[in-house]
Amino acid sequence: MCSATCLSSVSGSGWGESLQRDGVQGLQWVDSLPDSPATEENPGEEQGPEMGSEQMEMRKRQMSAAQETSDSLPGQHGVGNRGSNACCFCWCCCCSCSCFTVRNQEDRPRGASHELRREDFPTCEESPTPTLEEVNTWAQSFDKLMLTPAGRNAFREFLRTEFSEENMLFWMACEELKKEANKNIIEEKARIIYEEYVSILSPKEVSLDSRVREVINRNMVEPSQHIFDDAQLQIYTLMHRDSYPRFMNSTVYKDLLQSLSEKSVEA
Repeated sequence: MCSATCLSSVSGSGWGESLQRDGVQGLQWVDSLPDSPATEENPGEEQGPEMGSEQMEMRKRQMSAAQETSDSLPGQHGVGNRGSNACCFCWCCCCSCSCFTVRNQEDRPRGASHELRREDFPTCEESPTPTLEEVNTWAQSFDKLMLTPAGRNAFREFLRTEFSEENMLFWMACEELKKEANKNIIEEKARIIYEEYVSILSPKEVSLDSRVREVINRNMVEPSQHIFDDAQLQIYTLMHRDSYPRFMNSTVYKDLLQSLSEKSVEA
């Protein structure tokens, strides 16, 4: 049963035509078989009528089997149209063949797609030029820095110089996810965030511990807008303890502070 399924799965990818050609060639080969030579015991004698009938009967069975193989392949409905989607080229009875999985995925109805893209997540927030007083408050606490769009933009610019901008991008994407109420959009955005920042295969993977990852993996079956809350807090703490002190001593912050101070004096 499983072997027949594997045979049918390849008929649409060029293998079906090959099998048909093999079936025709098999018929031609059978027809071209010479009569059996004389037996070794009586090399000079021809076969009797009994041996001849057995040979003809065997030839008929071979021709019938080859014809059935050739005729059965094009008659598989719904398989010949799969084309390049056929995934199995095996001739064995592989009951765990991956073609069943691919076929189930193809037949499964897909939900409405909102065609969300990674570009839909903000990478830079619009903000007016910060005032001198606002920039001075950034030195008071990390929370005050992250409270304003101008502070987040300046901090993100600094993180880019340290090749850790993905931490801020992940935090901002989580904030955007919390604003969603539509279940389908939440699921799509959660998938994008996971693939972009949580997956170990992503070049923008953020640093999360195993416990947080396990919780996210379990909740991805039915994600909510708060699925990444623990991960977001962990990245927020990492930026606070690791990157924020260096930002306060960086040229990004000092140059901005000096520029605003000079403008304030001129005014």
